[in-house]
Amino acid sequence: MESNDSLYLSSPIGTLRLEANQQGICRLAFCHTAVEYPETSVSPFLIEAKNQLDEYFSGKRKIFSLPLSLQGTNFQIQVWEALQTIPYGETWYYGQLAEAVGNPKACRAVGMANHRNPLPILIPCHRVIGKNGSLTGYGGGLDLKEKLLALEQRTQRENGEETK
Repeated sequence: MESNDSLYLSSPIGTLRLEANQQGICRLAFCHTAVEYPETSVSPFLIEAKNQLDEYFSGKRKIFSLPLSLQGTNFQIQVWEALQTIPYGETWYYGQLAEAVGNPKACRAVGMANHRNPLPILIPCHRVIGKNGSLTGYGGGLDLKEKLLALEQRTQRENGEETK
């Protein structure tokens, strides 16, 4: 089995670890402890992902256009694709996401697929909240979810765009 290329990226929400294989970006992980990382040569996928994430965090990018290499069940991939249709700066409830994948009663299954998202931020699972408007679980922690949502809403306001 081939190993994936990886790259660590400093961001406003902490260090992120990106991984890529021959097909594209396959993982983004939050590093919750200080990480020292060596400078190594990395794939063009990782360099482009770093550039696009830098643009996202600076408020210049709303949509990612990267080749993704998703590994999961058909249902998980369907949910991850639906997550990518949630507009920047907006939020959906789990029920809305379940409806988007054609299974309105599958809220729990959608939640589990959301939880298993290997590419948070790039596949914006942080945009899914509880029906009552509360922030619900996030792999990076609720504080990171709140920061990502605040970043998007602030960018929308600064650009004079309305959020729903």
